[in-house]
Amino acid sequence: MACCGTSVCCQCCCREGETRTPEELTILGEIRDEEDEILPRKDYESLDYDRCINEPYVDVLEVMDNRKAKKYEAVRWIMVFTIGVTVGLVGLFVDFFVRLFTKVKFSLVSDSVEKCSNKGCLPLSLLELLAFNMTFVFIASVFVLIEPVAAGSGIPEIKSYLNGVKVPGIVRLRTFMCKAAGVLFSVAGGLFVGKEGPMIHSGAIVGAGLPQFQSITFKRIKFDFPYFRSDRDKRDFVSAGAAAGVAAAFGAPIGGTLFSLEEGSSFWNQALTWKVLFCSMSATFTLNFFRSGINFNKWGSFQLPGLLNFGEFKCSEEDKNCHLWTAVDLAFFVLMGVVGGLLGALFNCMNKCLAKYRIRHIHPKAKFIRVLESLLVTMVTTVMIFAASMLLGECRDLSSPTAHNTTLSGGTDINSTVRQFFCTNKTYNDMATLFFNPQEAAIHQLFHQDGTFSPVTLSVFFLLYFLLACWTYGVSVPSGLFVPSLLCGAAFGRLVANILKVKLGMDIYSGTFALIGAAAFLGGVVRMTISLTVILIESTNEITYGLPIMITLMVAKWTGDFFNKGIYDIHIQLRGVPLLEWETEVEMDKLTASDIMEPNLTYVYPHTRVQSLVSILRTTVYHAFPVVTENRQNERDFMKGNILVSNNIRFKKSSVVSRAGEQRRRCQSMKSYPSSELRNVCDEQSTAVELAEEGEDLLQQMLERRHAPYPNLYPDQSPSEEWTMEERFRPLTFHGLILRSQLVNLLIRGVCYAENQSSATQPRLSYAELTEDYPRFPDIHDLDLTLLNPRMIVDVTPYMNPCPYTVSPNTRISQVFNLFRTMGLRHLPVVNAVGEIVGIITRHNLTHEFLVAKLRQHYITV
Repeated sequence: MACCGTSVCCQCCCREGETRTPEELTILGEIRDEEDEILPRKDYESLDYDRCINEPYVDVLEVMDNRKAKKYEAVRWIMVFTIGVTVGLVGLFVDFFVRLFTKVKFSLVSDSVEKCSNKGCLPLSLLELLAFNMTFVFIASVFVLIEPVAAGSGIPEIKSYLNGVKVPGIVRLRTFMCKAAGVLFSVAGGLFVGKEGPMIHSGAIVGAGLPQFQSITFKRIKFDFPYFRSDRDKRDFVSAGAAAGVAAAFGAPIGGTLFSLEEGSSFWNQALTWKVLFCSMSATFTLNFFRSGINFNKWGSFQLPGLLNFGEFKCSEEDKNCHLWTAVDLAFFVLMGVVGGLLGALFNCMNKCLAKYRIRHIHPKAKFIRVLESLLVTMVTTVMIFAASMLLGECRDLSSPTAHNTTLSGGTDINSTVRQFFCTNKTYNDMATLFFNPQEAAIHQLFHQDGTFSPVTLSVFFLLYFLLACWTYGVSVPSGLFVPSLLCGAAFGRLVANILKVKLGMDIYSGTFALIGAAAFLGGVVRMTISLTVILIESTNEITYGLPIMITLMVAKWTGDFFNKGIYDIHIQLRGVPLLEWETEVEMDKLTASDIMEPNLTYVYPHTRVQSLVSILRTTVYHAFPVVTENRQNERDFMKGNILVSNNIRFKKSSVVSRAGEQRRRCQSMKSYPSSELRNVCDEQSTAVELAEEGEDLLQQMLERRHAPYPNLYPDQSPSEEWTMEERFRPLTFHGLILRSQLVNLLIRGVCYAENQSSATQPRLSYAELTEDYPRFPDIHDLDLTLLNPRMIVDVTPYMNPCPYTVSPNTRISQVFNLFRTMGLRHLPVVNAVGEIVGIITRHNLTHEFLVAKLRQHYITV
C-alpha cells in the first residue's frame, strides 16, 4: 500500500531502530544530494509503450486485412507530413515576429544613440532600450504565468517524455500557444536566450496533439478520429515533431533525426527512422520555401534552410594561401575542446546552484515574484550591454566585402549590421556591433567578419554573455540555450584565433576557430555528440568540418563529464524525473531482479466483486495490478461452496497448462501421424494420464509448498494492511496485468454480471470504447457508487494483458534494465519457475539512486 506522506512512509517501511541511507532518503524525497536540501520528488507517471494484447485488441487484428493495414499506414504518413509542415509554419511565425520586433527596437534605439552622442542625452537612449526590453519580457513572463510548463527550453521535459515519463501539461495546446508566443517576446526583449530550444518543444507538442484531433484546453476541438489512441503511437509522433523542431531551427533534417534518437527515444526501429526523417525534411523545406520567398522574393529558390544558418565558410579566390584548417590545427582544436569542456562544466555548476536557489526561495513564493526576477534580469542585462557598448567598444577598420561573406541568412549585407557608435567613417564599434544586433547577426560577425575584434572586446563579450546567459537560463520565460552557448564559444574561438594570428603570426582562418570554439562550448554545456556534430555540419554546409567538429565535441564531452552532467540532465535531475540512462554500471550486476522488485503486491482476481475493485482503486495509487489466482490444496472443497471462488479456480485450471494437459495436446498431434505405433503409444499414455488425474491433481503436485496451508481468503475481500506475513506472500499464479484506467473504465460502463448468472452474460467492450477517453481516462473518484451493485462480479480476463514481458527472480540487473528500457515498459512482473508472481518492477526501481541504495544494502548483507 502506498503511504500519503513522507513521515507516514517512513513509519510504514521502517521498523523501529532502523535508519535510512542517504540514497534511500533521496528516493523518498526527504533530502537531495549531500547538502540535506529539501527538494521533494514529484510522483511522475510512466508511459506505456508496450501493446496490451487483450481480447478487444485481438478482435481488431482479426478484422484487419492488408487493405486496412495499408490505409492505416497511409494515414500515419499523412500525419507525419502534416506535422512537418505545421512545425515549419510555426518556425516561420516565430522568426518573422522576432525579426520585426528586433528591427523596430534596434533601429529606434540606434537612431537615438546617434543623435544623443552629440547632444549628451545617452540616458534617454538607455531608457528607450529598457522600455522596449522590459515590456517584451513582461509579456513573455505573463505567458509563463498562464502555463508554467512553458518556461525554459522544454528540451529536458521532451527528453523525459521520450524516455517514458509523463510530465504533466508538457504537450498540451495551451503550453504550445504560450511557448510559441512567449519565446518571440523573450528573444526580442534582449535576454540572452535563443528560440531553437522552444522550437523543439513546440514541434513535439504539434506531434503529440495534431494526430489526436482533440484538445483538453479547448473542449470543442474534438473529432471522431479513432487512430493513434495509445502512448506508443503518441511517442512516435512526438519523436517526429521534436526532430522537425531541430530541423526547422538549424536547417538540419538529418541532425534532427539523430537528436530524437540520441537524446530521447528508448525504443527505435527502421520504420520510425524513415518517418522521422521525412517529417524533418518536410519542416525544413516548408520553412525554407516561405523564408526564401519572403526575404528574396524568389518563391521556390530554397536559399534559407533554417532559423539559424552559419553562412558559407569559404576562402576568397584571391588568397591562394588560405585554407579552412590543416592537420596542425587539430592540436589546437583538441585543446579548445578541453577548455570548452571545463567552461561548460563551470556553466552547468553555476546554473545548478541558481536553479536550486530558485526552487527553495523563489518558486514557493507568489507568482509575481518570478515576473520580478525576469524583469530584474532584463534590466541588468540591458544596462550592462549598453554600458559596455558605449564605454568599452573600440573603433576598428571596416573590412571590404568579399565574395564569401557578403550576405547573412536574412539576405542583408554583413557590413550593414555593423554599428559605428562614436566611430568615424570606415570604422565601427566592435562591442556595439556584437551587442546591438540580433544574435544570429552577431554569430555571422564572429564567423565571417574579416575585420578584427580586439581581445578586450572579445573577453568582455564572452564574460558578460557567460554570466548573464547562466543567470537567464531558468527564469520564468521561454528560453533556449543553443544560441547563447554558440555566441560564448564563438567569442572564445575568435579570441584564440586573434592570439594565434597576432601574437604567433600563424596563417589561420579565423572563422574556423570561431566555429570550433562555438562547438567546444556548446558541447561542454549540453554534452551532445552525434546529433550536434551533424547539426553543425549541416548548418555550415561544409563537410570538411566533420572531423574537427567531431573531435572537439568528443573531447569537450569527456572533459565535462569528469565534473558533472549536461545542463539538460541536471535540470531533469532537479525535477526528480526518474530518467533511465542508456545502460547500468557494471557493478550493478551483483544485484538480481528479486533484490530490487516490489514484493508487496496489490492484486485482483480474474472474477472480482465490484466492492473489492472500488476498495482497491480508492486505497492505492498503483497504475497496474497483477491478475492472479491463489494456489490451495483444498480447491475442490471451495468449488462446491462459493460460485465466485469456483469461477476463479476454473479459470486457473483452464489457463495454466499442466503436465497432463500438455501430454494430451502432444497425443492429439501424434495421432495425425500415419504410423500405428505412435497412435498406440499415445492411447496408452493418455489412459495413464486420465487415471492419474482421477487420483490427484498433477498441477497441485507441481505447485505444492513445504509450508502449511495458507489462510483462506475469498476474492471479494480486498487486500488489507492487517495481513500477516504468511498471508502477504501466499503463492499466487500469475495470469496477466490490467491497468487502473481499464478497471475504472469497466466500472463506469457497468461491465459486470450477477452472481447467479454466467460470466458470458457480461457486456463486452470494443477496443474503440476502451481507448475512447485517451489520454485523459476517468478517475475512480469520478465514479458514482450509487449506480453500482457492490455484489456484482467483474470478469477482467478479456481486458487484461495475458502476455506481458516477465523476468525470473534470478535475472541480473543489466538484463532487466535493457529489457525494460529497450521495450519501453511500464511494469515488469517477476515470475518464478512455476508461474507464481513474486514481485513487480517499475521505472522507480531502476533509477540510479535506487540501484545504488540496493547495492549498498547488498554489500552490508554480504
